[in-house]
Amino acid sequence: MFVDEVTIKLIAGKGGDGCTSFRREKYVDMGGPDGGNGGRGSNIIFIADQNLKTLIDLRIMKTIKGNKGKNGSGKNQHGKSAEDIYIKVPIGTTVIDEETGMVIDDLIKNSQETIVAYGGRGGRGNKSFATHNNKAPRISEYGEPGEERIIKCELKVLADVGLIGMPSVGKSTILSMISASKPKIGAYHFTTLSPNLGVVKYNDFAFTIADLPGLIEGSSTGLGLGDKFLRHAMRTKILAHVIDMGSFEGRDPISDYEIIRGEIVAYSEKLAKKPEIIIANKMDLELANKNLIDFKKKYPKLKVFEISAISNQGLDSLINELAKMVTTLEAENIYEETNLENHIIYKFKEEKPYRIEKIGADWHVSGKEVERVFSMTKFDTDDSIARFSRQLRKMGIEDELIKMGAVSGDNVKILEYIFELKV
Repeated sequence: MFVDEVTIKLIAGKGGDGCTSFRREKYVDMGGPDGGNGGRGSNIIFIADQNLKTLIDLRIMKTIKGNKGKNGSGKNQHGKSAEDIYIKVPIGTTVIDEETGMVIDDLIKNSQETIVAYGGRGGRGNKSFATHNNKAPRISEYGEPGEERIIKCELKVLADVGLIGMPSVGKSTILSMISASKPKIGAYHFTTLSPNLGVVKYNDFAFTIADLPGLIEGSSTGLGLGDKFLRHAMRTKILAHVIDMGSFEGRDPISDYEIIRGEIVAYSEKLAKKPEIIIANKMDLELANKNLIDFKKKYPKLKVFEISAISNQGLDSLINELAKMVTTLEAENIYEETNLENHIIYKFKEEKPYRIEKIGADWHVSGKEVERVFSMTKFDTDDSIARFSRQLRKMGIEDELIKMGAVSGDNVKILEYIFELKV
């Protein structure tokens, strides 16, 4: 099964907890704090693998969870960081944050890696909180929660040449004749339901060619097999437009070309600018020569190669030309350079670290930063509680609550916990 789009949930590893401990050793008075820090939680990392062809393994996983770092312990022993989780994905996988729509990374090279969710840092042990004024702190932290996000993975086949055209014009036959690929071939529309890849050898040089499923009028808006197969064409260096020049099933070569060309232009301006050649297939049929003359008259500047895939005519000259074109073109990244520049210039407005709203009689405080601080606080000592209060004041939460009308004794809720406001 060919799967080229998957949405998956990621939960990176939580950091290990810091330790509250004091040095206890014979003949050593007032040994001081020696609680170690927790280890980092595991990152979730995608790595491109040339041996994978679909995203079906990701679809089966649904959720990927990282491992927790080890806790710190006494004698200044820090916890071990959790091993990172590596997930293999096919070359050509684009990773997108579902919430923001921003591209996390575009994996276009074998063994290329990207961190898609960061593990939480380890909580600090009490040794880290020792100061000149507080030499024996009873403060340590829980590990930071790992990053949690939903991502969308899109696979766009990487190939040097993309065979495009109407259904049943001979794309799969051409691929089977010039490479070792054995695609499904049939005399009916949409025989090819997913991209087929083949390797074409030319002297000491080899290049890849993709047989993309047939396009029809309206493909760019989702008709037929939809526009998802036009996405695969974005990865190719060259568009090889296959046209049934023999008018099999009453096809009109000029009309077919104009329809497909229109769909390409409608889908992407960048795709429309890719180098293009015309493969005039089925030249062994009776009407082919007349149709070819009319086509060249209509489009005199297009580079046309006359072949008959079924009888193996003209394929050598086609391979020769494709090999020359491939060697002169660089591999493409599907994202426009201008878009990448925009990602650098235009940044999201920094999110306020908290939100406050009154629900019933309670004040609800939420936000990533305040929830992170809360989740890392151990409320088992007065020192930790006092530190948490200082952090809230430093963020401006206490002042904001008073400004909004809160008074001493009101309930303040963070996550599922309720505190009494004291001002």
